[in-house]
Amino acid sequence: MSDNKGGSNPIIIIGILFFIFGFVTWLNGTLIPFLKLACNLNSDAQAFFVTFAFYMAYFFLAIPSSAILKLTGLKNGMGLGLLVMALGALIFIPAANSRSFGLFLTGLFVQGAGLSILQTASNPYISIVGPIESAAQRISIMGICNKVAGILSPIILGAIVLADATELEQRITAATSAVTKDQLLDELAGRVILPYIVMAVVLVLLAIWVRRSSLPEIDAQTANAQPEGASLAAGRTSALQFPHLLLGVLCLFLYVGVEVMAGDAIGVYGKSFGIPLDETKYFTSFTLGAMLVGYVAGIIAIPKYISQEKSLLISAVLGVVFSAGALLTSGYVSVGFVAALGLANALMWPAIFPMAIRGLGRFTEMGSAFLIMGIAGGAIVPLLFGYLKEQFDFQWVFFLIMAPCYLYILYYSISGHKAGVNRN
Repeated sequence: MSDNKGGSNPIIIIGILFFIFGFVTWLNGTLIPFLKLACNLNSDAQAFFVTFAFYMAYFFLAIPSSAILKLTGLKNGMGLGLLVMALGALIFIPAANSRSFGLFLTGLFVQGAGLSILQTASNPYISIVGPIESAAQRISIMGICNKVAGILSPIILGAIVLADATELEQRITAATSAVTKDQLLDELAGRVILPYIVMAVVLVLLAIWVRRSSLPEIDAQTANAQPEGASLAAGRTSALQFPHLLLGVLCLFLYVGVEVMAGDAIGVYGKSFGIPLDETKYFTSFTLGAMLVGYVAGIIAIPKYISQEKSLLISAVLGVVFSAGALLTSGYVSVGFVAALGLANALMWPAIFPMAIRGLGRFTEMGSAFLIMGIAGGAIVPLLFGYLKEQFDFQWVFFLIMAPCYLYILYYSISGHKAGVNRN
């Protein structure tokens, strides 16, 4: 396999796509408090269906996405994913006009479906467009694109849809007339329409651009069948026969769960200390800023100074330490430790994904689809937090969810990724 397929151009194009991933994905941190207010939801648990609807799309669409990509190829599949995302953005228009939480969730699910296609294509693409040993470095570059967008998206959307949020929340709560309250809620819900129209237009234009770009088509079945990988896949008839892949799917499930907790749930976490909405709406950006630092460190360090495996081990240990710090402190300091989890999480996806698909050969697309299904962790883990925090101390709930996840990731970094790799 050549070290570079098409020079830097593929990395630039995929980097732009990862920017789109980040911008759309990390809007959820702002949408949770926005939809709780605009749709007059009764609890944080209900509001966390925002992440549930978005991330469960990956679970249901990942394997169909793999089948679609076999027909379209990776390049055309990326364009198709962008178009599906545009459709999801347009669903926000009738959802806002009717203030229907169900329609908002439908739009989020459709956007997640488009991202599922896009991610199932782009993650293995960037992993195998160069040497698999340096895949974490390339994915770290993608992570910077993703997290810069993630830093910007809650700031931009928050400034538009949650302007004067605390005052508006107080006016809605104090409204004595149902008519007045409905008018305030209609006005609030309408704020989301223009941003999502703009998003739909941009996604369609990007789909056309990617389709006409010079992005080379890569055959994942042969590109990931190195001598080591070829012997590893020999005699196997299914992706399910690779233990290191299956353990990697669970690892990715738990990783995405803790990443969404640190990024999207941080606002709810901060609000539980009594911090006003005008401040908490920006907390996601702090987490993503910490992740950005981690990605820069990954680009510098991997694989020159530390291996992908070692970076995952260090990240998991930091996750446990910062989770404990959040438990043992309070207020802004505790929120700071939650934001610092962004640093711990930064190098996890770049390490887990290539470690889990290493040597899959002709099973690369299906293995990638299984891993993308693991993104459903972002649906389940925050929803569990949303329900339990209403019954128990939210800091203990946070810690008892996060620490076991990081301990499993630690296990995968030490020995889980080696399971079955020596079998012939």
